[in-house]
Amino acid sequence: MKIVVINGTEKKGVTYRLKEAFLEPFRAFAEITEYVLPKDCPAFCQGCTSCFAKGEATCKDRAYVEVIEKSLLESDLIVMTSPTYVKHVTGAMKALLDHFGYRWISHRPAAEMFGKRAVIITQCLGGGSRTTAKDLKHSLSWWGISEIGVFSGTLYGNVVWEQLSEQRRKKLLAGVAKLSRAYAKKDYTRPARTRLIVKLRFLFSRWLQKRLHRSIPETLDWRYWQEKGWLDAARPWRR
Repeated sequence: MKIVVINGTEKKGVTYRLKEAFLEPFRAFAEITEYVLPKDCPAFCQGCTSCFAKGEATCKDRAYVEVIEKSLLESDLIVMTSPTYVKHVTGAMKALLDHFGYRWISHRPAAEMFGKRAVIITQCLGGGSRTTAKDLKHSLSWWGISEIGVFSGTLYGNVVWEQLSEQRRKKLLAGVAKLSRAYAKKDYTRPARTRLIVKLRFLFSRWLQKRLHRSIPETLDWRYWQEKGWLDAARPWRR
C-alpha cells in the first residue's frame, strides 16, 4: 500500500502531531511518501495558462509539480494536512493546488484519481477549520476523488501543542485515531466508489467539451477526452 502525504506547512505543531497520530497504524505495512510545503514546491503559479493551452510539461515549475503528481497518481491513499490560516489553507498549499488546475474534471482529469481515497487533517484556533477542509475537499473532489475523510480540530486559548490541556490533547488524538482506524480497515485492492456528484461533474464537463469543440475544434483538453474515449461510452471510474 502506498500513502502520499502533503503537508501545508514546515512547522511541526498541532497539525503535524495529528498527522503523525493518523499515520501510526499504517507505518507497519504501508510505504509512506511525504512532501512538505513550501520546501518541496516553493514556486507560485503565475496564471500563465500554459498547462491548459500547451500541456503540463510546459509549466515553469514542472520540476517540482511532476514529482508530486507522480506520487499522487501512484498512491492508494492521499493525506492532505494544513493548519488554518485566515480561515483557509496555508498559502503554500493554495499555491500547490493552483498548479493542479489542469487536472480538474473540467480539463484533463487523471483516470486514476476516480478510484482513490483521501483524508484531510486540519485544525484552527477558535474557528475556520471547516472552511480550510472545504478548500482541500473542493480540489480533491474536482480531481475525481469521491471518498474523502475529514478531521478538523478546534483549539481554544493557544495553538501550541505543549500548552494544550491534557484533556484537549487526548480528545484531539482520539478523534484522529478513530478516523485512522476506519481508513486502516479499508480494502485498498478495490477502488473507492465514485459518487453521483462526481459523475455529474464529469458528464457536464463532457457536454461542455463537445459544445466548445463546435467553435474551437482543436483544444488540448478536447483531444485528451477524445483519446480517453470519454466523449463516447468510456468512463474513468470503469475499470
